[in-house]
Amino acid sequence: MGTNGSTMLAPLRQGLPPIDPSGVSGSATCTLPARYEAVGGARRFTRTTLTGWGLADRFDDVALVVSELVTNALRHALPSDNAGPESQDPPVRLHLMRWSSRLVCAVRDPSQESPIASEAPDCAESGRGLFLVESFSDSWGWHPSPVAEGPNAPASSRGKVVWALFRLTDGI
Repeated sequence: MGTNGSTMLAPLRQGLPPIDPSGVSGSATCTLPARYEAVGGARRFTRTTLTGWGLADRFDDVALVVSELVTNALRHALPSDNAGPESQDPPVRLHLMRWSSRLVCAVRDPSQESPIASEAPDCAESGRGLFLVESFSDSWGWHPSPVAEGPNAPASSRGKVVWALFRLTDGI
């Protein structure tokens, strides 16, 4: 999942009613600086948002996934020249969207490279992020970010969005 361009969004739709943008009951976005400390900020933002939506009981799983997606964006998707001081336009954004039956966490970054789940040796300290995302969410995938057109279109309009879906129980 998440590596085939023609099926990138299919898991977001499988087994669930179609997503109606007007049916979103909650949406929140957080821009993140190109520093690893941003992962902690993303977790705090997630806690505050989920608590506000009455989903605090989902925090542990969602925060783990958010941490992995943001870490991957910072580690693999940013050009090396973003490692310095913050740029004017933060290159990574975290989006949380809630419908009655699902919650989607999406991380937007400037890279156009597809995320790849690779085998990490048992002794490796990293390399298992997408396996954790797959294990703790109901599905995940990615899609290219829409490209804004025109001479003044920001470079940040390119890239991709990596998302994870969590099914919510009835009555939430």
